[in-house]
Amino acid sequence: MSERDVPIRVLVAKPGLDGHDRGAKVVVKALRDAGMEVIYTGLHQNVDQIVATAIQEDVDVIGLSILN
Repeated sequence: MSERDVPIRVLVAKPGLDGHDRGAKVVVKALRDAGMEVIYTGLHQNVDQIVATAIQEDVDVIGLSILN
């Protein structure tokens, strides 16, 4: 955890049609193990869904896993 009083909030999202999320789940686990609070949106998200979730969850960081 950083010097902040609260953990860094990270949104991990998988935009597009890629159906593989093992790598994203590995990153999610590593971030959680490092003390961050992680929200994983799951597969097949569009930009509007990702932005809405980021705003709703008040995240500090957005990580995207994109096939191409």
